[in-house]
Amino acid sequence: MHDGPDGVDGWTRVVPYADADFYAGVGEYVLYVRRDARRRGTGRALLDELCAHVAELGYWKLVGKLFAGNAPSIALAHACGFRDVGVHLRHGRLDGEWRDVVVVERGL
Repeated sequence: MHDGPDGVDGWTRVVPYADADFYAGVGEYVLYVRRDARRRGTGRALLDELCAHVAELGYWKLVGKLFAGNAPSIALAHACGFRDVGVHLRHGRLDGEWRDVVVVERGL
């Protein structure tokens, strides 16, 4: 969580990628930055801190699923060392419409 002068500017979390033992150490991240707090370094700080923290907890890889039309989120992931590994077509619904997601990964 990142606090700004107007409250919480953003948050992030990691969940295990899957319950199977052979995926132990792989996590999936979620990141949210409040709309009026974007483009001020909050997302970068949160994602960098998250990667460092989960590496200390024993994670060796993070993956993310980002809406394909969300260029700022994809650019942030790339800036933090993530790479594209694929696209899931019609993977999630947002505002009543099916959306594709770009899958990114980073070894820690």
